[in-house]
Amino acid sequence: MNQEIMELHLPLGEEQARSLELGQMVTVSGTIFTGRSRFHIRAIEEDILPPLDFAQVNCFFHVGPVLREENGEWKIVSIEPTSSIRFARYGADGVRKRGLRTLIGTTTMGPRTAEALREVGGVYLTKIGVCGNQLAAQVKKVHGVHFLDELGKTEATWVFEVERFGPFFVGMDADGNNYFEELNREVEARMAEVARGLGIPEGFEFTDVNPGSGQAR
Repeated sequence: MNQEIMELHLPLGEEQARSLELGQMVTVSGTIFTGRSRFHIRAIEEDILPPLDFAQVNCFFHVGPVLREENGEWKIVSIEPTSSIRFARYGADGVRKRGLRTLIGTTTMGPRTAEALREVGGVYLTKIGVCGNQLAAQVKKVHGVHFLDELGKTEATWVFEVERFGPFFVGMDADGNNYFEELNREVEARMAEVARGLGIPEGFEFTDVNPGSGQAR
């Protein structure tokens, strides 16, 4: 993994997105918008969208933020990213229809989203070693909120101005590669070597527990 941290300025352009390497550490500065399950369902299945210019706000943060209102202003308490794999069903359509170049969350997303990112020239960023309270301090302004009355604070679409937000690393690049899939292939390729080093004989099968019977085989 590339340990040098690059600051990305939003909205991210295609040329810069395609220059990012898998595993590269980055922060983002600029305007982002948030969404969770209800955003995806409404946007893709019902064509209900916030009034945003997605060409200018093309960074989508998978999060259900915790905020409180103080003296008529919203204050961030915590913004811990949520698991993006839950939205894999909708990810590709969202990327293609809105031209999104930057997705941020945790875990990863599926092959359809990877293909969509390759087509538009976008990346998926995933968090490492940073908690929601730390990220909260990097939000410099809450620009607004959409669908608050309908969906509540957690599922509403928030628009934030962030500065050096992260760091995250490139979990899916603009060539359609997935960091975790490549890591799994590397692990699988080395398993025989590891087994030999541990003295595990070739063809050894680990105990398989049958949940139906409650008995080990």
